Amino acid sequence: MKVVIFGATGMVGNSVMRECLDDPRIGTVVTVGRNPAGTTDPKIVDIVHRDLLDFSAIEPDLSGADACFFCLGVSSAGMNEADYTRITRDITLAAATTLSRVNPQMVFVDVSGESADSTETSKTMWKRVRGATENALLALPLETYILRPGFIRPRPGSPSKTWWYKVFYQVSVPLYPLLRKVWPSSVTTSENIGKAMIALAANAPDLPDRVLRSDKINELAQA
Repeated sequence: MKVVIFGATGMVGNSVMRECLDDPRIGTVVTVGRNPAGTTDPKIVDIVHRDLLDFSAIEPDLSGADACFFCLGVSSAGMNEADYTRITRDITLAAATTLSRVNPQMVFVDVSGESADSTETSKTMWKRVRGATENALLALPLETYILRPGFIRPRPGSPSKTWWYKVFYQVSVPLYPLLRKVWPSSVTTSENIGKAMIALAANAPDLPDRVLRSDKINELAQA
């Protein structure tokens, strides 16, 4: 398979990229971002692209892809709604719309958040914006899946770039076994997210729901 990854320099995206590089079912990994992905693996086609609202210039590189794993995202902390919407919704839809035109049969997997609000009525800004983004993606002519992880245990070597996330994960990672036992539907790992994405792309399972929480992510990771 040929897969495209957005956000390969982030905690989740970097781990997803590593899972793709390790999986023999994947022959080419195209990474797209404002900065290099940071690997010279022979599977990698690393595209540094500055304008994340217009992908027309790199459409030839995206052509022929079997799947897109969209892991680009930011924390809403300290952000106003307009800026958060531009990064969370507008960039995501710009990529997905381009891919739906170039590869209409591809699988598109987006990493959202556990409490995203699909009714788009939440008083919490990020939940409302995430929900609106999910709805817009599911309306596109793509085989779309939305992942809603809760707590994510990061893969070693794939830390968050946000300082307070780093502190949070350093404190909470040792509690992962307990968290998974107490809240199995809300706890996963960045490795499992990557494996679940690959399973969705490789097997295209007929799922009754395209919005998947951590327990389903963990289940797919074992497929």
